[in-house]
Amino acid sequence: MTRKKIYITAVLAIALPLIGAFIINAATEGSEAVLHGEMEKKTDILPQNFSPSVPASATFAGEVIDLKTQDRRERMDREILSFCYSHINTMLQIKRANRLFPIVEPILKECGIPDDFKYLMIIECNGDVEARSNAGAGGPWQFLEKTGREYGLEVNGEVDERYHIEKATRAACEYLKSSYEEFGDWLTVAASYNAGKNNISKRIAAQKENRAINLVLLPETSRYIFRLMAVKIIFNNPKAYGFNLRSRDLYPPLPIANVIKISGRVESWADIAKKHGLTYQQLHDANPWIRSASLTNKSGKSYSVKIPDAKGLRYNPDNTKAHSKQWIVK
Repeated sequence: MTRKKIYITAVLAIALPLIGAFIINAATEGSEAVLHGEMEKKTDILPQNFSPSVPASATFAGEVIDLKTQDRRERMDREILSFCYSHINTMLQIKRANRLFPIVEPILKECGIPDDFKYLMIIECNGDVEARSNAGAGGPWQFLEKTGREYGLEVNGEVDERYHIEKATRAACEYLKSSYEEFGDWLTVAASYNAGKNNISKRIAAQKENRAINLVLLPETSRYIFRLMAVKIIFNNPKAYGFNLRSRDLYPPLPIANVIKISGRVESWADIAKKHGLTYQQLHDANPWIRSASLTNKSGKSYSVKIPDAKGLRYNPDNTKAHSKQWIVK
């Protein structure tokens, strides 16, 4: 073969794959252009991300909080965005609140604590009564073991009243009341629930500001008070923030048939459950403070144990009533 023929063959060997690739790419680009054009025609059926609006103000515990300044508006924007695009958690919070708020609201009122603090419970536990943090805080109000005991809750391997909704709520109210006596501002009280009273007091003294919303705080606490206001804003109008729930989607209160008193030893909670036509899990769900399969109870303490209605636990979702009409769409 001559040098000329060898040269032409080599050129073709290099050029043909490139030409083929060009043709394929052109065809692909053409197909993508057509596909893109078709998608543009169908944008009305594609999910759309959007940035939810930030209100000019928010209310908490009866006080109007101005959100027009740069720092407050952007901090609130972050928290609303966080709730709106953490769909699973936010949706579950609303569903679970339908079961929890009827229990918590009367206790807050009785104890003289603003109703808005039910949202503090929501951001503490996501509405999960059995929530437990990596730091060991447990229950709807996320008490540490030591703090729970300080506020009169029994905490051990068999009984943990941090998970007792009514008792833990009363303990939280006691803390909130004492904090309000010290700070005189409910949002600052909320900040102290997250960061501790001493921490907030030191920052107030150092920064010469007496309200937490004006303080430079640890990032977690700084976000905490805006999360508290943001969750209230979303709960008051979920549909406006992309959450469309029907009454049947919400979790109804547990149907309690009766309450029995236990003042002695319990060999097996499962036996008590079976006696009432329940599983141990169903008994535990109604009494999450029960933390063991048995109860020693050497002190002879009396415990009130809720007994769910076994038939009522097989509920028809269509019969569920919404605790707040604002939560649902028709």
